[in-house]
Amino acid sequence: MSIISLQMIDHHISSFWWKELVKHFVHVGDSLEIRCWREEAAEIRQASLYGTPTEDNYEVSIKGAVSEELISELLLENPTDKSIYNKMTKYFTINVEREQRKFCSAHYGTEMYLMGVSDDDIAFFQNVMNKYTEEDFSIHIEK
Repeated sequence: MSIISLQMIDHHISSFWWKELVKHFVHVGDSLEIRCWREEAAEIRQASLYGTPTEDNYEVSIKGAVSEELISELLLENPTDKSIYNKMTKYFTINVEREQRKFCSAHYGTEMYLMGVSDDDIAFFQNVMNKYTEEDFSIHIEK
């Protein structure tokens, strides 16, 4: 199994790529963790619809399972707060796991880590990302 690491460089890119990867790698019933900063009250309330929150010193972790409603939310949302990040999602971190495959969307979707991916997953990823350049993304695939 392989690992894909991606970091968005061009902060003017649309969320098309992110949503395509969510459609492929996130499925109903997968194990879910959403992490938000403690001050992100609206995001914590929304994420709490999908699991149980626990707090630490700086973050709130909401753990549950992926639902149809969550997938719809992720695919339909277009965050407007882009003052620091060109956010793909309102959630600081989304971790999804099924068997050996892990999907991690970090820093509001500007970084992505896909672990335990198959050759077919890599081919799908490359097909989605082939229209972008090295100025748009830093991508590393480790087989």
